[in-house]
Amino acid sequence: MPENWFITGCSTGLGRALATAVLERGLRAVVTARDPGQVADLVAAHGDRALALALDVTDHAQVAAAVRAAETAFGGIDVLVNNAGYGYLAAIEEGSPDEVRELFDTNVFGLADVTRAVLPGMRARRSGHVVNVSSLGGLAAFGATGYYHATKFAVEGLSESLAAEVAPLGIKVTIVEPAAFRTNWSGPSMRQSATRIDDYAATAGARRTATTATHGHQPGDPARAAEAIIDAVSAADPPLRLLLGKAAYDIATARLDTLRAEFDSWREVTLAADFPS
Repeated sequence: MPENWFITGCSTGLGRALATAVLERGLRAVVTARDPGQVADLVAAHGDRALALALDVTDHAQVAAAVRAAETAFGGIDVLVNNAGYGYLAAIEEGSPDEVRELFDTNVFGLADVTRAVLPGMRARRSGHVVNVSSLGGLAAFGATGYYHATKFAVEGLSESLAAEVAPLGIKVTIVEPAAFRTNWSGPSMRQSATRIDDYAATAGARRTATTATHGHQPGDPARAAEAIIDAVSAADPPLRLLLGKAAYDIATARLDTLRAEFDSWREVTLAADFPS
């Protein structure tokens, strides 16, 4: 079992559940949050096996300082879990450019920045595991969450490339793709565009309402998701992708069927685009 974990976004939800599960297994964890006071209780219960650090993943200097502090305290990072992130509700036309850039700064560029900071130590040891928390929304897209999906599709592509690059160096990569879990994602953590356009009321508008209404009723259990992630990381042959929740499995496999059917229906047009042999 990899011993030293570095987890972003631990104040609530999946990040906090994962930090709790890691520490309860007797492992060491760097528990990060924008406000480390929100995880002080968790750290206090586990002595020197837990280290609380302030970390805003959009702050490059803070990222570098947190990784240095983690490596100094524990001698290295065996598992990096890029969990920090949030959702955003808006039809594409309704999205605020500044809010969308802020969303990408956290969900994509922050994730990449933390990963770059941790990789040199993993390369030096020729071992490590990077776990990037994506979403079912990194595989399938719906109205009102287009910008969020764009960030998670980016995480999927970045993670696949990373996996190909670091596999020869003894480093593993897993993309976690949860469906709806009982966290603050669709509640206090969710951000929304202030702009609402009547023409989208039946599509993006309806889904805004439906999404926020799920808060507190989501079927996914963060504690069980945390155990699943630990099991995947400790497996001899960990998956590149780990779906979490029945809805994730059902929707993702249906998406595969839809893609196959569409590709096949346009096969002749697709093949005709090459130079004649």
